[in-house]
Amino acid sequence: MSGTFKTGNKKAVILILATILICKGKPLEEKKGALIKNEDIRKEAIKKITKEDISINYAGRTDAGVHALCQVFDFETNIKRSDNNWIDGLNSNLPDSISIKSISKVSDDFHSRFSAIERSYTFVIYNSKTKPLFFNDFSHYDNNEININTLKEHADMFIGSHDFSSFRSSSCSSKNPIKNITEIKVQKHKNFILITITSNAFLHNMVRIMVGTLIDIAKGELNLSIKDILKKNDRTFAGKTASARGLFFLGPKYNSIFNIPSPTLNILDRFKI
Repeated sequence: MSGTFKTGNKKAVILILATILICKGKPLEEKKGALIKNEDIRKEAIKKITKEDISINYAGRTDAGVHALCQVFDFETNIKRSDNNWIDGLNSNLPDSISIKSISKVSDDFHSRFSAIERSYTFVIYNSKTKPLFFNDFSHYDNNEININTLKEHADMFIGSHDFSSFRSSSCSSKNPIKNITEIKVQKHKNFILITITSNAFLHNMVRIMVGTLIDIAKGELNLSIKDILKKNDRTFAGKTASARGLFFLGPKYNSIFNIPSPTLNILDRFKI
């Protein structure tokens, strides 16, 4: 994950990796009353170092149960420390599920969310008659056969600029449902199916509804095509919302002037066993 802070008249960005939302061995979405917001955890870690009350801007949202392999956030501070001292200090005050990778100064006009030109997610499906065991908290499990060729065929239909009203949650507050999908990659390794999606922006639950719909079509449970569903502009025509535990925010991409590393878009090797 990455974030920015302001030192004097400068801002800086912190890159954090591996924000796996696990609480006592269970996804946070399943621990009622035990959901601790990652934002509060990071604010507290920063406050211990700076003794300042700060606000944080994030590159992308991660709902309860969703993982982030490369998140970016920014904050402002008057404290001056070396990059290594910032990284070591923050990591020493963060849980094992969150790790700061890098930090860098940026201009005052940088914003983790609004300066991003692209964002990428990967959704991990475990398709087998047997349960995923060690990957249970990091994949969406389906024991019915998923036709990978059908899934790929319909995934390609998302490419381009479309009205994604059929693929947004009822609580989505975005005023503009038009999003541009620049790339979709479907990979298969043994029982794992990985769907990586890159877009300029996403609606609330958009990726999970897209994937859930692809799964329903690939299992023969939904007879509409993705093209048909896009034209409907109606959530009721799309498939189920896939589980949060299978979704990984890979990170944002920024203009090269900010000198912030782009995310790694291929995470298949992490699931090869």
